[in-house]
Amino acid sequence: MAQDTIYPVYLIAGFLDSGKTSFINGILSDGFAMEDRTMLLCCEEGEVEYDPKLLRNVTVITVDDQEDLTPEFLERQRRKCRAEQIIVEFNGMWQIQDFYVNSMPQSWALYQIIATADGTTFDMYAKNMASLMMEKLRNADMILINRCTDELCAELRKKNLRLVNRRAEIYLEKTDDTSENYMDGTVSAFELDQPEIRISDEDYGLWYVEIMDNPQMYAGKTVVFRAIMCKPPKYGPYFTPGRFAMVCCAEDMSFLAVACTGYDVSKIPERAWVEVTAEARVEHWDPYEGDGPVLHVKSIVPCRKPTEEVVQM
Repeated sequence: MAQDTIYPVYLIAGFLDSGKTSFINGILSDGFAMEDRTMLLCCEEGEVEYDPKLLRNVTVITVDDQEDLTPEFLERQRRKCRAEQIIVEFNGMWQIQDFYVNSMPQSWALYQIIATADGTTFDMYAKNMASLMMEKLRNADMILINRCTDELCAELRKKNLRLVNRRAEIYLEKTDDTSENYMDGTVSAFELDQPEIRISDEDYGLWYVEIMDNPQMYAGKTVVFRAIMCKPPKYGPYFTPGRFAMVCCAEDMSFLAVACTGYDVSKIPERAWVEVTAEARVEHWDPYEGDGPVLHVKSIVPCRKPTEEVVQM
């Protein structure tokens, strides 16, 4: 039986004048709707308008009342314009969850949530509308903070938004038309001021990327994580407990491991699940071809395997 068609949805969320329309104009100018018919669902109108030159393959549907967002209404509108994909400029005063739980037709699939924010009003909204703002930031796959100066970039990094959303890409869009990655090596997705930094099973992949990219952030810190024991003979006193990760498909599996030393693992079976407690240091290790994170182990104890053994990247 033929599989039903799935229509991807790209939801742009943020308060009024946070840069949603400008972002949509930007992706349309880059050719986002050049090949696929697109429905642009506008739930909020700000000062910036859609560029009419970019709407040749796009049908704009305007909705002012959230109660109108029913699955039947939305699917009827999609069929009228024969859209193959949907962009939603979401009202900043509405809850995202209401849309993807109650409003989306079954044939629609939420592919990406982009949250936008104005750097100059970030603190005001965070203080006065915290629940609405945090809901958007927590659910986002990408966060864009606009109208940033160098001073604002520094202040926003002090807030460590990574603790609000550990998986999202975060970018600081500056007033001089340049962009900075929020993760510049000074911000961590984890609370590094804790006596022990416990890495949850679902966060292992994120932690691995962070400690490999910025090992100096973890120098002298104690980390605790669960992994599969691995003892390659060629590494001598070093062993490499880690987790298997699927990057994009089942055929693309990698073993993510950090060098460990300073502990007798001779009686621990290969491929046993263990909980490792270790102090991270930055040292030379030949397989790194230079300096990198080396974990000086304090303890290793047997543990149960996680519900999800494979890490999703």
